[in-house]
Amino acid sequence: MRNKKQMSIPKIFIIISVFLILLSCLRIGWLLYHQPPEHPQAKNGVIDLSTWDFKDDQTITLNGEWEFYPNQFLTPLQQWKATNYINVPGNWKGEWNQTKDKQTSYGYGTFRLKIILPENEQSLYGIRIKDITTAANVYIDDKLVAASNHPTKSKEQHVQKNGPFSTIFHTNNTNEMELLIHISNYQIPFEGGITNAIQFGTDQAINKLESGSIAFQVTIFIIYLLHSMYAICLFLLGRKGKAQKELLFYGLMLILAAFTNLIDDNIVLELPIPIEWYQKLLSILFISTLLALLAFVKSLYRVKSRLFTSLLVIYFTLSVSLVVVPIDFFVFINFGMMIFFLIAFYFLFSQTIKTIRRGKADAIFILLFVTSYTSNVLIWGNIVNMNLIDMPYYPFDFLISIITIALFLFKRHIRMAHLNEKQKAELLNADKKKDEFLANTSHELRNPLHGIINIAQTILRNGSASLSAKNKESLHLLIQIGQRMTFTLNDILDISRLQDQYITLNKKRVNLHSVAAVILDMITYMTENKNLQLRLNISPSFPEVYADENRLLQIIFNLVHNAVKYTNEGSVTIDASYENKIATIHIRDTGIGISEETQQNIFKPYNQGNMKDNGGIGLGLSVCKQLVELHGGTMSVQSVIGKGSTFSFTLPIADNATNVEENKIVPATDEHVHNFYPIDEAETEVSATRENRNQARILMVDDDPINLRILHNVLSPYYDMITATSGKEALLHIHSRELDLIIADVMMPTMSGYELTKIIRKQFSISELPILLLTARNQLEDIYTGFQSGANDYVAKPIDALELKARVDVLTSLKASVHAQLRMEAAWLQAQIQPHFLFNTLNTIASLAEIDTKRMIKLLEEFSNYLRRSFDMTNKNALIPLEDELDLARSYLFIEKERFGDRLHVSWEIKDNIPIQIPPLSIQPIVENAVRHGILKQVEGGTIRIQIVEHNTYYSITIIDDGVGMDQQKVKQILSDEWVYGSGRGIGLANTNRRFKQLYGVGLDIQSTPYMGTTVTFKIPK
Repeated sequence: MRNKKQMSIPKIFIIISVFLILLSCLRIGWLLYHQPPEHPQAKNGVIDLSTWDFKDDQTITLNGEWEFYPNQFLTPLQQWKATNYINVPGNWKGEWNQTKDKQTSYGYGTFRLKIILPENEQSLYGIRIKDITTAANVYIDDKLVAASNHPTKSKEQHVQKNGPFSTIFHTNNTNEMELLIHISNYQIPFEGGITNAIQFGTDQAINKLESGSIAFQVTIFIIYLLHSMYAICLFLLGRKGKAQKELLFYGLMLILAAFTNLIDDNIVLELPIPIEWYQKLLSILFISTLLALLAFVKSLYRVKSRLFTSLLVIYFTLSVSLVVVPIDFFVFINFGMMIFFLIAFYFLFSQTIKTIRRGKADAIFILLFVTSYTSNVLIWGNIVNMNLIDMPYYPFDFLISIITIALFLFKRHIRMAHLNEKQKAELLNADKKKDEFLANTSHELRNPLHGIINIAQTILRNGSASLSAKNKESLHLLIQIGQRMTFTLNDILDISRLQDQYITLNKKRVNLHSVAAVILDMITYMTENKNLQLRLNISPSFPEVYADENRLLQIIFNLVHNAVKYTNEGSVTIDASYENKIATIHIRDTGIGISEETQQNIFKPYNQGNMKDNGGIGLGLSVCKQLVELHGGTMSVQSVIGKGSTFSFTLPIADNATNVEENKIVPATDEHVHNFYPIDEAETEVSATRENRNQARILMVDDDPINLRILHNVLSPYYDMITATSGKEALLHIHSRELDLIIADVMMPTMSGYELTKIIRKQFSISELPILLLTARNQLEDIYTGFQSGANDYVAKPIDALELKARVDVLTSLKASVHAQLRMEAAWLQAQIQPHFLFNTLNTIASLAEIDTKRMIKLLEEFSNYLRRSFDMTNKNALIPLEDELDLARSYLFIEKERFGDRLHVSWEIKDNIPIQIPPLSIQPIVENAVRHGILKQVEGGTIRIQIVEHNTYYSITIIDDGVGMDQQKVKQILSDEWVYGSGRGIGLANTNRRFKQLYGVGLDIQSTPYMGTTVTFKIPK
């Protein structure tokens, strides 16, 4: 039985014919639009334009009879009697046959035209020559105004320039001018002379004509290039084994077409190759583009055809022939190319029509693409190449080709999206059945598991005295495993609990401002491409509410998320008020609004109709309403279509006496009683990593004193603990002392943990000062927001003490290892003493042995001290006495002073016995850099000054030299975190800068001016 969707052959041919007619009409319309108005033609070498009205947006052609002097290069203004006239534009091959027995277009000659201009008109004109084969000099009267290559009388010329050129010139205040063109051609055998019309007009008209044509050509190139890039990217991003090869071939085809477009017509990109090779390259690009199109269609339709193999053979034969065969035989290759094109287009049309006939309606767009390509290349391309018409650059066939492919891809995407939706529905149904199975299984496992935990806890509590250590350890492990399994079951049961309104609440005093601030931080990413403001109008001093913090976060998050999702501009505001110990929270938006009919059913579960597809609100509101009612509150909505919506819900205000958690649990369980889970002896494995190591300093930030006390009790045996109750207080600690880790709660009044993290990250990187966030929810949005703000890690509440210690140990170890690595790097850099420094120093010692023994001994002592200090293991310590570092610098400067004498002067501006410690290898690398790369780069040398100045809270250490200095780009490179080995001067400075930033939060201050000197300063706190 015939497929109803099958398209008939006549209908397909009607579509092709109509489309070809439309394309031809567009092209003819374009041609007529650019056709110059009726104007005088050249006769007997003269064109009379004395009555012509020149306009700045219009050009004319200098077509007609020109004087032609074969085998002669006339001198400008030379008086010759014309004997030959030739039609321009035209191929001079016929003219050669009239004068010589020649079968090619090789030769040279002169074209001359006298132009009569209007009286008292402007004197600034221009001409644009589209193409002259293959070299030409253009003279206006007696002046050479333009040239393309260099015309000669023999084949010795080397022609590279190709394509259009134009020139602007003055007419010397006369109404007559002589246009003289010398032309030679010894490269192209099949045409020569002026083969395209020469455009003439005002300077503005010529410039407008040229710039407009080039602009179209560049635009097409950019469009094709962008489409090719996304096609190839889609291919590369495809799953391994699932990549769509047609995307690759489509991208390659567009790249080839874009490049061909760039070097054809106006020749925007001029290649430095001889013109004969340019013609060959252009032909290879044409057939390569067609081959890529063939491969695209073959891969798209999964075609297996011997005809394609034959086309491949023809393609490679033509490509090789184009490379090796001289251009004189190009006519035979053109014949082969025509055969290749005809067979290729037969393959494209036949395969596409077969696909349409099989019921794949999307293939009609590929058929239109092939038709457009055929019209552009095979039909109109040949018409233009044979000089049958003078066609300006035509971009619309290229655009139409891209549009048809884009429509095909969009249609396929829509079809795939519908298929995905169908499969998604099937998967959701299967997932629902799986959840039901897991929920039923979880119910069956829950009570026995709680019984096991309770029995184990009872035995551990009542029979502790009679149990061995091994048995106690086993019971602890059993309880821990049971509790972890309990939470796993709770996660599984959440699905059915939401459906059955059967959920656990852990009520406590909650700061509403903190919760709302955290949510706005989490939602901010959704407003990036919207003109939308998020506002929080709840004071930090607003009375605390009595609620489950985690569930309250879930309620407000869902409401704000929906508000932002359906509000494109305006604002989303969270505010609150209270009366009679009841708080009312409002989430207001200026979004799309909700109809009255929808408002009546919006909180009913599973009653969303088509709202999801139309941008409405889904099941999340039903969940929010159930959670609010479990807290003893109510929820409502007010909305006006097009003006926005306001969702409101109520919660009880926490009484002053409400200090302990009240659990509404069904069935009863101990699962949420403790903020920290029990820890067995396995914790010793974590703490063991801190043996024989200095305690790391940790700053804990939480507005809840109870949480701070618990954190302190868990971590204080292993770390040096500091506490802060707000983000502002934490920032004071950060700027006043060195820290190894910050543990911050996400929800705090005034400044949330996210805000605190963002502020810290402006000064410290993730390796310089790790941050661990404590969050009430373990959802993707919370984790994403934390990492986006700059956190290193997170721990979800309720906190497992063993997990907390393990994560803290990893982060403090990270800080310690980074710090140690920087110190090791500095020590390694110092240990890499360059061989020439050693050799030169030893040579100096040897020389002094013959002339001054005392100086030799002193130099030997300083050299020994320098080597000892350079390889000293204390270089790996965090801090050393200032005098030790100065001792190393003095030894180095003494050695260099002995070597270079009066070229190096040293000034020490330091008081005695300064009681500070500094990082090792901090002064010496700066001093060495100043000497080697600053002072000694000058023939006359210079002076280095080392200053130490005491201030109220710190010492400033400054190294000044009057050497060659550095430019600001070099200074920025040295102070940047991206400075790497092998990048040249400044490695020691870069390492020192990073170490100071690690220790003190501030690196080196480098002020330098080329040829004036450099000043490097750093500060050491008291």
